[in-house]
Amino acid sequence: MTNTIETVDQYIAGFPDHSTVLQEVRNLIKTVLPDAEERIRYQMPTYFQTENIVHFACAKEHIGFYPTPSAILAFEKEWQSYKTSKGTIRFSFTEPIPYDLIARITAWRLQEVLAKTTTD
Repeated sequence: MTNTIETVDQYIAGFPDHSTVLQEVRNLIKTVLPDAEERIRYQMPTYFQTENIVHFACAKEHIGFYPTPSAILAFEKEWQSYKTSKGTIRFSFTEPIPYDLIARITAWRLQEVLAKTTTD
């Protein structure tokens, strides 16, 4: 996707082969984060509540899920079968998408952010 996008709807529409999965990830995140603002940041869907909570992006062969390095560490034992980097987990389109794991990591990130705001 090379065009500048402004909405998550536009983003998802840009990936017709994977739009169903992307919409499911979007709906799941919105369910876990009902008060979060949906934005496009870094040319990908971003969920903001006090700060960026999570992002996701579509690549040729996977969905990138970006919950920050702290969440990657917190769920280290659960993502062993997935490719990761500092703040990213990659979920291949050839394997079932672990929606439950995405939901739990997203909820954990929200609690992490809310804890910071109550101590600041």
